[in-house]
Amino acid sequence: MALKDIQSTGSKDTRSGFGDGIVEAARKNENVVALSADLLGSMKLNSFIKEFPERFVQCGIGEANMMGIASGLSIGGKIPFTTTFANFSTGRVYDQIRQSIAYSGKNVKICASHAGVTLGEDGATHQILEDIGLMKMLPGMTVVVPCDYTQTKAATQAIAEYEGPVYLRFGRPSWPIFTKEEDFQIGKAQYFSEGTDVTIFACGHLVWNAIQAGVELEAKGISVEVINIHTIKPLDEEAVIKSIKKTKCAVTAEEHNIIGGLGDAIGQCAAKNFPIPIEYVGTKDTFGESGTPKELLKKYGMDVSDIIAAAEKVMSRKSS
Repeated sequence: MALKDIQSTGSKDTRSGFGDGIVEAARKNENVVALSADLLGSMKLNSFIKEFPERFVQCGIGEANMMGIASGLSIGGKIPFTTTFANFSTGRVYDQIRQSIAYSGKNVKICASHAGVTLGEDGATHQILEDIGLMKMLPGMTVVVPCDYTQTKAATQAIAEYEGPVYLRFGRPSWPIFTKEEDFQIGKAQYFSEGTDVTIFACGHLVWNAIQAGVELEAKGISVEVINIHTIKPLDEEAVIKSIKKTKCAVTAEEHNIIGGLGDAIGQCAAKNFPIPIEYVGTKDTFGESGTPKELLKKYGMDVSDIIAAAEKVMSRKSS
């Protein structure tokens, strides 16, 4: 399929994909339980609570306590899904996750909404841009960053069946829907196009921007490979290596600091296996600020035009 043929079927926030996905997961498995840190509405848990009130734990504004409760529930055979904003899901409770969940490999699903600058008007204190890095560094932690409503719904169901601690990252704004549930598989990269001139690796909201950038690049006669790395860890190294051996250059695009996130994962894989020039699209060692999601993506260099510029720059760096 050509990139120009990928059409949006509508728009919906990825957090609603989580809300609908956890209901489906709970219907399939009676051990799925949900915990909230006083943000059940924002985390789209109303349908879950209506259908499974006895499987919901309201922890109040006590995120560290929520992680401890989740760890304990997992010992009893439950599959706990903790829910709050990404900032409070990681930075605020890193010690509890490390000591009580990751260290002992607890089967806890840490589900984090309102990640990145597209949280918007709530500003820098809530727009965590370091969380992928924080969670990626924890031994044994799986890190999943789906790209739209449908993929978030699929990922939520998939992690319920996946043994071990998982960090699932999604967002607040309404965003184009362009994937199918059946195309999602933990640890398996998703191809949107095959090309020979440049690879664009993207995750989360920036997958759609990468596809739009690819359309414009193809219109200029450039052959673009767009790959959705929805699972940052474990990284699909086979797909990465296969692509970069073909295109010999890459762009990474993520709504996250370029330090510690998807870009670092791709860069390390390339350095070990097939060194190539890489350009990184993401925030550049900075905090965010208040604004609309689209304004902030533009200001911090994560717009479609920024991905196009990065692709053209990286191609110019290729050795002949």
